[in-house]
Amino acid sequence: MAPFGFHLLLPPWLLLLLSPQPLLPFLGTHHFSAPNTTFNHLALAPGQGTLYVGAVNRLFQLSPELQLEVTAVTGPIVDSPDCVPFRDPAECPQAQLTDNANQLLLVSGRAQELVACGQVRQGVCEKRRLGDVATVLYQAEDPGDGQFVAANTPGVATVGLVVPLPDQDLLLVARGLAGKLSAGVPPLSVRQLTGPQPFSSEGLGRLVVGDFSDYNNSYVAAFANAHFAYFVFRRRGARAQAEYRSYVARVCLGDTNLYSYVEVPLVCQGQGLIQAAFLAPGTLLGAFAAGLSGARTALCAFPLAELDGSMEQARRLCYTAGGRGPIGTEEATVEYGVTSRCVTLPLDSPESYPCGDEHTPSPIAGRQPLEARPLLQLRQPVSAVAALQADGHTIAFLGDIQGQLHKVFVNDSRGQVYHSQQVGPPGMAISPDLLVDSSGSHLYVLTAQQVARVPVAACPQFLDCPSCLQARDPLCGWCILQGRCTRKGQCERVTQAHQWLWSYEEGSRCLRIQSLRPAQQPRQEQGQVILSVPWLPTLAEDEYFHCAFGDYDSLAHVQGPHVACITPPQDQVPHNPPGTDHVTLPLALMFEDVAVATTNFSFYDCTTVQALEVAAPCQACVGSPWRCHWCPQSGRCVHGEHCPEGERTVYSSQEEDIRVRGPETCPQVEALAGPHLVPVGWDIHLALHVRNLQYFQGLPASYNCWLELPGELQRLPASLQETAGDRDKDEGAGLIHCQAQKFHPSTSQWELPVPIYVTRGETQRLDNARTLHVTLYDCAVGHPDCSHCQAANGSLGCLWCGDSQPGCRYGPLCPPASVQLLCPTPSIKAIEPLTGPPEGGLALTILGSNLGRTFADVQDAVSVAGVPCSPDPARYRTSARIVCVTSPAPNGTTGPVQVAIRSRPPGISAQHFTYQDPVLLSLSPRWGPQAGGTQLTIHGQHLHTGGNISAFVGGQACPILKPMCPEAIVCRTMPQALPGEATVLVVFGHAERKLLTSSFRYTANPRLLAAEPSVSFRGGGRLIRVKGTDLDAVWQPLLSVWLEDEALRDPEVKALGDLDHSRSCGALTTDPQACVQLAGGLVQCSTVCSVNSSRLLLCRSPAVPDRAHIKRVFFALDNVHVDFASASGGQDFQYQPNPRLTPLSREGPSRPYRLKPGHVLHVEGEGLNLGISKEEVRVHIGDGACLVKTLTLTHLYCEPPPHAPQAANGSSALPQFMVQMGNVRLALGPVQYEEEPVLPAFPVEAQVGLGMGAAVLIAAVLLLTLMYRHKSKQALRDYQKVLIQLENLETGVGDQCRKEFTDLMTEMTDLSSDLEASGIPFLDYRTYAERTFFPGHGGCPLQPKLEGPGEEGRRATVRQGLTQLSNLLNSKLFLLTLIHTLEEQPSFSQRDRCHVASLLSLALHSKLEYLTDIMKTLLSDLAAHYVRKNPKLMLRRTETMVEKLLTNWLSICLYTFLREVAGEPLYMLFRAIQYQVDKGPVDAVTGKAKRTLNDSHLLREDVEFRPLTLMVLVGPAAGGATSGGELQRVPARVLDTDTITQVKEKVLDQVYKGTPFSQRPSVYALDLEWRSGLAGHLTLSDEDLTSVTQNHWKRLNTLQHYKVPDGATVGLIPQLHNGATVSQSLAQSCTSGENIPMLEDGEEGGVHLWHLVKATEEPEGVKARRGSLRERERARAKAIPEIYLTRLLSMKGTLQKFVDDTFQAILSVNRPVPLAIKYLFDFLDELAEKHGIEDPETLHIWKTNSLLLRFWVNTLKNPQLIFDVHVSDNVDAILAVIAQTFIDACTISEHKVGRDSPVNKLLYAREIPRYKQMVEKYYADIHRSSPASYQEMNSALAELSGNYTSAPHCLEALQELYNHIHRYYDQIISALEEDPMGQKMQLACRLQHVAALVENKVTDL
Repeated sequence: MAPFGFHLLLPPWLLLLLSPQPLLPFLGTHHFSAPNTTFNHLALAPGQGTLYVGAVNRLFQLSPELQLEVTAVTGPIVDSPDCVPFRDPAECPQAQLTDNANQLLLVSGRAQELVACGQVRQGVCEKRRLGDVATVLYQAEDPGDGQFVAANTPGVATVGLVVPLPDQDLLLVARGLAGKLSAGVPPLSVRQLTGPQPFSSEGLGRLVVGDFSDYNNSYVAAFANAHFAYFVFRRRGARAQAEYRSYVARVCLGDTNLYSYVEVPLVCQGQGLIQAAFLAPGTLLGAFAAGLSGARTALCAFPLAELDGSMEQARRLCYTAGGRGPIGTEEATVEYGVTSRCVTLPLDSPESYPCGDEHTPSPIAGRQPLEARPLLQLRQPVSAVAALQADGHTIAFLGDIQGQLHKVFVNDSRGQVYHSQQVGPPGMAISPDLLVDSSGSHLYVLTAQQVARVPVAACPQFLDCPSCLQARDPLCGWCILQGRCTRKGQCERVTQAHQWLWSYEEGSRCLRIQSLRPAQQPRQEQGQVILSVPWLPTLAEDEYFHCAFGDYDSLAHVQGPHVACITPPQDQVPHNPPGTDHVTLPLALMFEDVAVATTNFSFYDCTTVQALEVAAPCQACVGSPWRCHWCPQSGRCVHGEHCPEGERTVYSSQEEDIRVRGPETCPQVEALAGPHLVPVGWDIHLALHVRNLQYFQGLPASYNCWLELPGELQRLPASLQETAGDRDKDEGAGLIHCQAQKFHPSTSQWELPVPIYVTRGETQRLDNARTLHVTLYDCAVGHPDCSHCQAANGSLGCLWCGDSQPGCRYGPLCPPASVQLLCPTPSIKAIEPLTGPPEGGLALTILGSNLGRTFADVQDAVSVAGVPCSPDPARYRTSARIVCVTSPAPNGTTGPVQVAIRSRPPGISAQHFTYQDPVLLSLSPRWGPQAGGTQLTIHGQHLHTGGNISAFVGGQACPILKPMCPEAIVCRTMPQALPGEATVLVVFGHAERKLLTSSFRYTANPRLLAAEPSVSFRGGGRLIRVKGTDLDAVWQPLLSVWLEDEALRDPEVKALGDLDHSRSCGALTTDPQACVQLAGGLVQCSTVCSVNSSRLLLCRSPAVPDRAHIKRVFFALDNVHVDFASASGGQDFQYQPNPRLTPLSREGPSRPYRLKPGHVLHVEGEGLNLGISKEEVRVHIGDGACLVKTLTLTHLYCEPPPHAPQAANGSSALPQFMVQMGNVRLALGPVQYEEEPVLPAFPVEAQVGLGMGAAVLIAAVLLLTLMYRHKSKQALRDYQKVLIQLENLETGVGDQCRKEFTDLMTEMTDLSSDLEASGIPFLDYRTYAERTFFPGHGGCPLQPKLEGPGEEGRRATVRQGLTQLSNLLNSKLFLLTLIHTLEEQPSFSQRDRCHVASLLSLALHSKLEYLTDIMKTLLSDLAAHYVRKNPKLMLRRTETMVEKLLTNWLSICLYTFLREVAGEPLYMLFRAIQYQVDKGPVDAVTGKAKRTLNDSHLLREDVEFRPLTLMVLVGPAAGGATSGGELQRVPARVLDTDTITQVKEKVLDQVYKGTPFSQRPSVYALDLEWRSGLAGHLTLSDEDLTSVTQNHWKRLNTLQHYKVPDGATVGLIPQLHNGATVSQSLAQSCTSGENIPMLEDGEEGGVHLWHLVKATEEPEGVKARRGSLRERERARAKAIPEIYLTRLLSMKGTLQKFVDDTFQAILSVNRPVPLAIKYLFDFLDELAEKHGIEDPETLHIWKTNSLLLRFWVNTLKNPQLIFDVHVSDNVDAILAVIAQTFIDACTISEHKVGRDSPVNKLLYAREIPRYKQMVEKYYADIHRSSPASYQEMNSALAELSGNYTSAPHCLEALQELYNHIHRYYDQIISALEEDPMGQKMQLACRLQHVAALVENKVTDL
């Protein structure tokens, strides 16, 4: 921890996320980034390669590969740039938490140190270990002005150098002006790195500036070579130079006084100021701003020799010539407003004083700028420059402000960018710290968000020679014999010619095989291939090249540029790929395993060429790219020179020396000589032209024609007819005549193309010159009637044959007598439509046969109902269809359609066409949204007129929905641009009808404003209330869901909803389909919403299948679609799984559940309230309703009808129990009501007989026997009554638990709603700490000491002494000595130990890390002590200070966990207990209650009571005044047996239910006033004159005593007799609210007070007294008091859920376990391991004692430690039982109970084993979780210290602590003086100082 300022350390575990992530696909690139961290600087350790990153609040140590090694936290801290470093925040009031940006990061190699300077604390620096930056080697405790190093503003640059001198290292630092406190810090200074005051500039040189603000240097970079240090910067000058210029300054490395300081201006011609620089060997590279706005960059190079020469010239002129040049102009001067001037010293002065001296002028500024011309220009600003010299070349690296890195080849006087890459995130500037590693192979690039490691040259990423040379990387070249792109030095034979190809070298080309001879080869032959490869490298004598044909190698013979290789044999050549005639192999010229040059080489197979082309094998053979020839006689394709055995050869087209060659010379069939149209069923002769048959001369052969008919191949014998012709052109020409044949194909088609070819013999096929086929046609196909047949193409010869089987046939196939030249009468089969408007213009379609051969036949041949109809030529179909346009006719005209063609009789339709007039009458609905989608119904007459009907609304089409009906047309409106009225128009063909009586009104689109609830079960049916505007304009609002699931395909969709929603004219509206399939595999399920009003829709959620994935939930308001989230304010609609309920009867769902009268029905299940509220659940028993009282996640409670209802369906004898949650309907079995047993009447006859028997018995038996029998029967009757009472109680316990739990859950639900508004009343941290640290000390444990007379003036002195005591406590040795000394004192009690431990907790509250360290040390000592005795006893009690310290430490660390996690269930448990206790009577004197868990507080009496609801007046007049303010009546639940004080407590609880207890008025400061009528005001009190006193017993007054009725009005008024103090609440005073005792059973004049029972009436041992019947019954009840113990069980069952929730919150690891618990448990594990304790029971006990029993049990028992509440004795007793249960759960020993066990143990006997398992799992889960590191814990503690800096009463705690020290002052002083280390640290002396200040003690000082 830093000695100054206050660190806020972020958790170091976050830093584990920091890992390099490769973001760019660049070979060899690594990245490192840290979330939410900004990087500032980068430094590299020479030799080691370790990288250091300076960031905001962090330092990172990285490996060369950018793997995170170490992280150090440097901030944020409390600081201000306007304050010098401080210890106490009071010294700098404006200080605030400030991020610490790194300003300077340098490596000192000699000392192995890292110098890091931040912006905070005025830029002071620290030294850290180079091998571990987390180790701080030096940090100034109280830095002075001379140690302010870096600029304290992040935007002001600081640059520096570590200068190694022979005896020491020095630090050169240059910085700009920043902040008002930095004016005294020089811009350039020399500083020490060693010695007593590192980083001090005292006694060393500094650049003295007259007025820094005149110059305002802005430094760019700092460099050093062997002799000098150089600083590049920009500045303006004093007065004479108002504009900024670029400069470079130089000082000698050994010059500790800066006598050698010289600066000269730099000018890059035509450019602006320098932005970045780098010192390369022999050259200073600078990037200058260019362009009008500096948006471009120019790179200039300044030779170092010229730069040094310019500086030497300036120095010489200033030393020897007064700064004047040869012509007298001022060329050098002394700058920065100092008194020194240029002088005239001897001419050898520059050589005599090369680095200046005291008498030489300084600082010198040259006036002559050093100029350079730009090497290149970039289009974006550059922020970083680096350079590298390698292989004799200079490479520059430029980083721009967009995160791009540019590589530049600096060649002579120009630069060339050869590669650019994005390194950082786009838009993130590259930092000036651009570093090259020591090997020169990698570049480290820094941006604000990441560090990248980029290869300087990525040669290996170029995998072949062309890409290597095309990259133009000057560091890369192609190493031929290694086959790699390499740096020049990596190529072994680089000195030999043609070995390394460089892209910038003239004539550098990649090796390639220029030519091959032969270019390909038949696979059957093995031969030699000659490769031509220019510029082939020369090999040594024992080295050779070889050729690789795929996997086959052969030795290469090199002759100059020619290389000869042998091809592989046939069996080594791979097979041809399927469907190809060759295989191509890679041919590589190899050196060893390296391919020097490559090409492809093909091996072909002529026989495969022939096989691949069946139709023209010869042409394919000789036309292929290979040297294949055709042998026509044998029909083979061969390679070689010609065909074997003298066979004539058709030569390949590749044979250039042969004239007759190629496909044209093949024997082939050229074309069909005869007709290509062939009628089916008629003999036809086919002939084909052939040529080039000369190859077959003299060889006898037969020919065949082949036709490829469908399903068969038909052969026709053929003959050859040779024809004469030009020998050159038509040699071997002829005709092939095929034998005549009738064709009957298997399939009938109008036209069938049939391929044809010719073979010589049976198999040797002649080539087809082109595709040849004949066309078979069948007249019968496609000509069904005479008109069709006659309309066919006349050249085909088709005629209509009218014989016994009429049809269309080929002419010669029809007997001449059967040929019909005149077609029959037209036949009309159908007309449509059957109606049309009187205006005509309707397109009428006539279907039939023989309706004309051409349109001319029917042009004037059609009439409709006697009116002409004009046919449309475009839609006429020969013989089959006529479409004509009707002419106008009178309304009602009707008649058939006639078609009369020429002189034939007309064809008349059987259907009649009617002219009718459509009429529009009305429409519904009358309005709809502007977006459209409304289903509009237009009512009228004759609306189904014509076939082409369209509707329009306001000019927009309204698509009509099928079917159309005569009385109604239904259409769906389209969107309209603006709201307003729109006319409805229907068009019937060309006739228009407008609805004139009414129009359709487009309204504004509906808007949805709210929709709730937003969750439903998947079964759907939950009512969704949707609020909005203009909702009544929607025709059919829908709530729809889009589902996606593979399982939701058509079968399941049909199951979800009926898909067949056909609409008939009788039912024009239909409900939408429940689920429909959409495009893209989606399913839409919808429900129809009901429109309640224009502002409210009521929708039911759609049902969705269990497996479906919800894609979208939306409202479809006609065409307006609104997502549910948009309507509900961003809340998405959620579907929850359907609830599951268990049957009522445990025996099964079919078995009846026996319901006792008055019992509450309890149903268990899962997920019951996830998708519904209790108000929406409907529960029925038969036809009766069961009123739902409570609904939780797993339970449903309902109140059944008092009498058995009838079965709903009448079929079952017993009513069924049905639960309906939306659409989910669950039957849980029949319910059987049990009737109350009725005792049978005693028969009269039996009574008479018994009387007579009794009389005889009385006469016969002695009086003694009679008395004995009498007493025996009396005892038996008493016993039987008790048994009945026990049975009734037993059967009622379960029902009572359920009823009580139902009421309690309802109350807790209301409480949860109240808490949402008011929140849980947590105590503030100050009060929480006071109550936890000092329990039992009341409300104000630490009071300021009252000052005596004359002590006021010593207040400052005492405060000073206490401050020194606080500093002294920071000494670990002092504090441990103090604690041990105090604990050794016999009179130092256990109470004193706890008190001092709490005082220390307060005093060290702002240093929790230190407090934790002290606690761990003391715990280690305690463990060592107990290990020697009995380790299981450690931490069992709070006997030592460390145990109390541990308690306080846990309280501090777990405060946040209490508020965020455990507080809510704990508060709900407290309130549930309080509610249950208040529901039953509580004795105000004895404190016993009817409802409790503690048997010692159980009221063992049957007290009759009645609940009342009082109306409490709250408002201005509640106190009795009669002001005119408005009164409110608040209902308050009380009991009529409550005392008046109890009533006031309950009223205050309910009136002030949202107010913390400390802010409420006290119950003892108010009176209760009963108001009855206008004038009746009665003040009620516990005791008054009306109190009943009897036999020295006075009973406290109750509401029953005053006879206050239900619903009475009461008010709370201030007590008048308390004077002015009544308004002050006792809970608000320093004394605790607990100090008002319960009413004591005191005696005043011998009178005892009692409330419900008299304290002396103990039920045990009571003797039954004679008296009235009531008294005897009461005595009998008291005889067995345990009968009332069932009340404990009822109370336990009611509270069980809240107890479980609280234990679960404490013992669950579902949320992250608090870090303090994990840290403590890890420490205990370490202690056990250290002391060799392997017994798991011991460790379990330690953890239990330290956390669960020490902290949680205390918290459970005392909720007032956390909450601002009042805990009554009864609530406290119940909490004690629950806490004891928690204690029992933490023990390892088995929990055994027996008959004699306490009742409290028996209550939770069944639950304790389950709680034990929870504890064991809790410990195991924590043990398995990741360890809590020291850094994590320290970070968390520092955060806690920062959060609770206002720790309560720090000075008062120190005063109290000093009082204890004062008691044992001499013993403590002795202990400190005896300790050697204490003597060395003068601890006793410092304590004496404190004593002198605090109490004016005279010491021996």
